[in-house]
Amino acid sequence: MENQQEEVSSKRKLGLFDGAMLVMGSMIGSGIFIVSADIMRNLGSGYWLIVVWVITGVMTVAAAISYGELSSMFPKAGGQYTYLKETFGKMMGFLYGWGLFAVIQTGTIAAVAVAFGKFTAYLIPALNDAAPIFQSGGYKITWIQILAIVVILLLTYINTKGVEGGKLLQNVFTGSKIVALIGLIILGFLLVKSNFWAENMSYGWGAFNNLKTDTSGNLLKSGWESISGMAILGGIAAAMVGSVFSSVAWENVTFVSGEIENPKKNVVRSMVLGTTAVMILYLLVNFVYLNALNREGIAFAPNDRVAVVVSEQIFGSGIGTIVMAVLVMISTFGCVNGIVLAGARVFQTMAKDGMFFKAALHNNKNGVPAKSLWMQGIWAAVLCLSGQYGNLLDMISFVIVLFYMITVFGVIYLRIKRPDLERPYKTWLYPVTPIIYLLIGAAFCILLLIYKQQYTWPGLIIVLLGVPIYLLINRKKEAANN
Repeated sequence: MENQQEEVSSKRKLGLFDGAMLVMGSMIGSGIFIVSADIMRNLGSGYWLIVVWVITGVMTVAAAISYGELSSMFPKAGGQYTYLKETFGKMMGFLYGWGLFAVIQTGTIAAVAVAFGKFTAYLIPALNDAAPIFQSGGYKITWIQILAIVVILLLTYINTKGVEGGKLLQNVFTGSKIVALIGLIILGFLLVKSNFWAENMSYGWGAFNNLKTDTSGNLLKSGWESISGMAILGGIAAAMVGSVFSSVAWENVTFVSGEIENPKKNVVRSMVLGTTAVMILYLLVNFVYLNALNREGIAFAPNDRVAVVVSEQIFGSGIGTIVMAVLVMISTFGCVNGIVLAGARVFQTMAKDGMFFKAALHNNKNGVPAKSLWMQGIWAAVLCLSGQYGNLLDMISFVIVLFYMITVFGVIYLRIKRPDLERPYKTWLYPVTPIIYLLIGAAFCILLLIYKQQYTWPGLIIVLLGVPIYLLINRKKEAANN
């Protein structure tokens, strides 16, 4: 027994600071620098841009506070997979784990790594200008995709060398991007040449959209159309696809609960501190956008890169582009590392339950699940080559919120069904906090189902494909037992 305790304590190499850095580093990728353009095109007013980010912030922090109760009850590696399995049974846990491997975790790794490649191309234009390595019809493989794959495989390799290396990398890169974001916020108010705040807020609570496209799907700057009633709600839901996706992955810290010191307390602290800090930073960055650019400047920033245009306003076109490219490269590199580090622990936990490849089960000599890391990395690399990661992520935002809702509902469900379970931490303002998340999440999902079905059914179908796979695995296990 004593040896077991020593082994567990030796595994726990991540403290509260490391956990908070993992939360913040996994959340802050490229989204905050880009998605405000789409939000502005959907709603057309400074007030509504802020409202979307405030709603997203309330959702995110409410979910993190609610997850805290589950993390204290089940302080094991696997996090959300474990919570769903323990609360609703193995099939629900498997469907989440399947979705995580198929697209949620790996698709995020691919998309953020490609964002790293695209911003690297600002500094090395030859990456943009080079002919595709392979092209057949609309499908092509570019050097940017190859760079993304190199980054994924490099970070996977570093994380197979032990938690210490991944932790150090995470802390350095997350610390760097937090400092850089704070710098951007301060300079965005001090050094911009023109102030558009009053103009952007002059539209009040009027909502407008500007989403017309030509036959090729390119946006047309054709003038703003006033929208009202249910159209505003549809616009909010569509706008929130980007803000929600920019604010996920905080739950990654729950995946590594087995390696966190005093997980019953430090996991929830990491989530609440990390999500609150990031959502405040996001809101302040959007204040900078509204201060530095008019609504056309935000809505139609080239390639949606609002932050690049703002940086050019602050530092001038040449230096501003370089400054922002470096910031996004730091941000995306650290984000990929955090997601790579955490995700493999879920697949290892699934393997222990007989729900994933047996090879993912064992740790290497450095005490980390190397084969699980490589499986995750290789599939993410395949998604990079597919060129479909962006579409996959649009589709999966709905499913991510759906799983968040099921998990948050699990807090209420367990309070009713298993009130006797030990709860070292209890959800703050229960049941108000989980109910707030469930109401906002339900409204988001229902509005997407009504107005933006392209964001809903494909992701749902990907996850539901896990049902026959689960039944097949169970049948094989039963046959083996007989």
